[in-house]
Amino acid sequence: MEKPKFEFYTRPNGHNEFLEFLESLTESDSDKIFSLIHKIQDSGLIVAQYMQWVKKVDKNLYEIRLKCPNSIQRALYFHVINNRYIITHGFTKKMQKTPKREIIHAKQIRREFEEEYYANN
Repeated sequence: MEKPKFEFYTRPNGHNEFLEFLESLTESDSDKIFSLIHKIQDSGLIVAQYMQWVKKVDKNLYEIRLKCPNSIQRALYFHVINNRYIITHGFTKKMQKTPKREIIHAKQIRREFEEEYYANN
């Protein structure tokens, strides 16, 4: 099984919400998220699910899960084709469940990506 390759999506308006999210974090938290993404890419999704680094939140929508000492960080992503995955955005989790507005936002970004992707392929 091919290992996943994550990409950070830049929206048509020029915003890359995941990178903007990373810039808002402490350097330590940002480094930890990058490190976790690399671990997932190196280990594969089966290991990542077993280790609870990733979790399915909706149809073709998943979250990367990171617990930092003072906060809980999440990044939502979806599968495109083969081993290609797109990270839509990130957020600091403040409640037990993933907030609906974050899921809706990720779905909007996924729809944007799909419209652009299928128009060009």
